Amino acid sequence: MSYEPRRPARQEMLLIRGLMHRVLRWGPDSDDPVLMLHGWADSADSFQFIADEIAPELPLVALDWRGFGHSEWSPAGYWFPDYYADLEQLLDQLCPAGAARLVGHSMGGNISMTYAGIRPSRVRGLVNIEGFGLPRTEPSQAPGRYAKWLDQLREAPASGDYADAADLAHRLMRRNPRLLPDRAAFIARCWTIPLQGGGVRLRADPAHRLVNPYLFRREEIEGCWRQLTASVLMVIGGKSDLATRLGMEGGEATIRHCIPNLRVEVLADAGHMLHHEEPVAVARFIEDFLGNA
Repeated sequence: MSYEPRRPARQEMLLIRGLMHRVLRWGPDSDDPVLMLHGWADSADSFQFIADEIAPELPLVALDWRGFGHSEWSPAGYWFPDYYADLEQLLDQLCPAGAARLVGHSMGGNISMTYAGIRPSRVRGLVNIEGFGLPRTEPSQAPGRYAKWLDQLREAPASGDYADAADLAHRLMRRNPRLLPDRAAFIARCWTIPLQGGGVRLRADPAHRLVNPYLFRREEIEGCWRQLTASVLMVIGGKSDLATRLGMEGGEATIRHCIPNLRVEVLADAGHMLHHEEPVAVARFIEDFLGNA
């Protein structure tokens, strides 16, 4: 049985930098919505669980990043600075009156944090859900990274195909045992498109799986974080494996030394996908932190 939204989203398409992007809206129309930005391989649909739990008077807008969900794919591939430019144009269209309120999960949290440092006047409040950045890299890694990228370009990346949405839902629950079956079924249905010969395929562009040939320069990203003037709430899952996988760059300390006035909340029984697992708690944090910002 799939999750049934209590507050169905309103869908629209926006032209952002030459590509059509889908946005979902909940609550009243507003030129000052809370913008919700999903993580890698996710889509705007996953914020439905939060939208069903949050105060109905709070206007919400969730974006499908380029190449994810129902947004158009980029024929030129995917480069991280594009997300900053996409976000800026999204703010131009949806938040023209002043500084915005952002909620970002994982990749969306990283984009939000960095953009808020690049354009501090454009963001007044930010809820960052498990967006710690990436580990530092060394110049010696460059030859191998370029070689791997060139090797991957020889063949088109494989699409993500499954027997049906139930198959994907089962895999999602196996990967995350805290994910409830009805939510897993909802996510699987939203993430896939049926194939003519049977089965389903992930909506996300498989080109996202190509390695980025450019090394992540953490020092530059932290330089952006230090320019933040927005209020920042970091929400961390106590059972998340991301901080462990990131090593020295994971966890609260890596952010706090760049943002001294950071507020941190830990959901002890949640993993990395907090918006899937603990939408009630995350909704309360958003209301408390951004509701009157």
